[in-house]
Amino acid sequence: MSFDGIFTHLMTKELNATLSGGRISKIHQPYENELMLVIRSSGKNHTLLLSAHPTYARVQITDIQYKNPQTPPNFCMVMRKHLDGSILERVEQLTNDRVMNFFFTSRNELGDLENIVLSVELMGRHSNVILYNEATNKIIDAIKHVGISVNSYRTILPGATYIAPPQQNTLNPFDVKVEKLFELVKTAETFDASFIQSHFQGFGKDTARELAFQLDKHPKEKINTWLAFFTCLTTNTRPTLSTYDNKSFFTPIPFDSLGEEHVHFDNLSHLLDAFYEGKAERDRVKQQAGELIRKVKNDQIKISNKIKKLEKSLVDADHAEIFRIKGELLTTFLHEVPRGAKEVTLANYYEENQDIVISLNEALSPNQNAQKYFQRYQKLKNSVKIVKEQLEKAKYELLYLQSVEDQLTLASPKDIDVIREELLAEKYVKDKQKSKKSKPVKSKPETFYSSKGVTILVGKNNLQNDQLTLKTASKTDIWLHAKDIPGSHVIIKESNPDNDTLLEAAQLAAYYSKYRLSSQVPVDYVHVKHVKKPNGSKPGYVIYENQQTLFVTPEKEIIENALLNGGQL
Repeated sequence: MSFDGIFTHLMTKELNATLSGGRISKIHQPYENELMLVIRSSGKNHTLLLSAHPTYARVQITDIQYKNPQTPPNFCMVMRKHLDGSILERVEQLTNDRVMNFFFTSRNELGDLENIVLSVELMGRHSNVILYNEATNKIIDAIKHVGISVNSYRTILPGATYIAPPQQNTLNPFDVKVEKLFELVKTAETFDASFIQSHFQGFGKDTARELAFQLDKHPKEKINTWLAFFTCLTTNTRPTLSTYDNKSFFTPIPFDSLGEEHVHFDNLSHLLDAFYEGKAERDRVKQQAGELIRKVKNDQIKISNKIKKLEKSLVDADHAEIFRIKGELLTTFLHEVPRGAKEVTLANYYEENQDIVISLNEALSPNQNAQKYFQRYQKLKNSVKIVKEQLEKAKYELLYLQSVEDQLTLASPKDIDVIREELLAEKYVKDKQKSKKSKPVKSKPETFYSSKGVTILVGKNNLQNDQLTLKTASKTDIWLHAKDIPGSHVIIKESNPDNDTLLEAAQLAAYYSKYRLSSQVPVDYVHVKHVKKPNGSKPGYVIYENQQTLFVTPEKEIIENALLNGGQL
C-alpha cells in the first residue's frame, strides 16, 4: 500500500492522540529530504519523522536511530529558529488528501505568541515540507524550493504566499452521505477499483482494489460492505504487514486481497518502521555513499583493464622462446645470412629441420640481428617476474575494492564515514575538506548471541575486520569467513563452540558476504591462531590454513529479526 489519503487520515488520528500538546525539544535534519522533531509529550520523548523523499515520503513516529551531520542544513536552522520549544496544538489532514498540517504555538524574537504551520505534502517526487505563518500565510522556508518556472500554479519560496495544493473534485469517503453512495452504486456500470479512485478522494491503488474485492464478495450488500469497511478502518485499526506475490505491503487493517501471510503491529508507526527500515536505509546509504560507490566501481574497471594487459604481457612472454631459437639459428648459420636482407629462410633443427622465416633489420649485420633476438628474449624473460608480481598485486587490489563495494551495499548510514576514512587512508579518495575536525566516532562490530548464548561478533567493514581478527579475538576463538568471496570476518568468542552456534555463525558469515542471497554458501572456519595478515596487505585481507568448510543457506528473516531483538538469534 502507498501512503495514500486513507492511511494519512488514520496516521493523523494516531499522531493527534500521541503528540497533541507536546513540546518540541530537538530538531534535526539528518538527510536531505527528512526532518526529525523530538517532541516531549505525556512524559515521554517521541521522534517524529517528516519525510519528503520522492519514493519513501511519509509521516510517522520512529524508533530507528539516525546520524546527524556535523553542520545542520539551512532549513534545519530555520526550523530551530521558529519552532524550537514550540507547542504542537493539533494535526489536521487537508480534506482526505495526502497533506498533513501541524499547528504550533511559538514565541517570536520579541516574545510574542505566533501560530506557525508545518505542512507536509506526501506527493511522490513533488513531496515537500513547508513552514509558514498562519496569520500572514507567508512561507518562512521549505525543504524543497519550487520556483515559478517549475510550477506556475504555486511558488514555494521564502516570502511567497502559501497556496495549498490543488484539490480534486471528488468525494471524501469518510463523510460521504449514504444517499449519495446509494446513487453511485445504482448508476455505476462497474463499481471497481478504477471507479472508486476516480470518484472518491484519497484512495491508493491497493486500498481501492481491496474495497472493490470486498464489494464483489457481497454484490447484494454493497452499501453495508462499504460502511463496514470504513467502520473497521476507523474503530478497529490493525496495522498489518502483508507479503503477497513476493512483495511487501503495509495496510491499516488486514486486506483479504493480499493473501493470508500477515504480521501485525501495535500502531501505524511501528508498522512503517518495519516496512521502511531496510528500504529507506539502503536509499540513505546510496545518497551518502554514492560518490564512494562510483569511485570504487571506476577503480575496479581500471584495475580489471590493468590485469588484462598484464595477462597479455605474460602470454607474450610465453612466446619468448621463439626469439632465442631465431637468435641461435642466425648465430649457427651466419655464413648463410646475406647482408642487407629483410628476411632469411633457415632450417630449424629444433623442429626436424623445417624451414623457418626470420625477419631481419637490413641496416644491421647478421651477427647484430642475432644479438637483437637474444636481447628481446632476455627482456621478455626478465619481465616475467615483474609482471607476475604486478599481476598478483593487481588481483589483490581488485579483491579489496570488491570487498569495499560489498561493504558499501551492506552498510548502514553510520558506517559510511568509517569506510570513507579507510579509503582516505588507502589514498583511493581525496580529503576535499582538508579540515582538522575531530574524526567521526568509529562504528562498532555487530554483536549477536547464538541460541546457546555464545557471543558472535561480525565486522561490517575492513577496518572492523582487522580490529576483530587481529586485536579483539583471542587466539583460541573461532574465525569464520565466506570462502573465496568478499565478506565480513566473524568471530565466535569460544574455543570449542557447539554445532548450533557454529552453524549460526556460518549463517552470519554467509549473510554478510557477496552471496547473502545464495544457497549452500561455503564458509571456512578455523581457530584465530591460524589466521595471518601478510605484511603490507590491504585492510581486511588475511591468509589462513587448517580450515574446515561448512555449507549454509543464510536465513534473512532470522538475522534481521535478531538485529531488532538485541542480536539474539
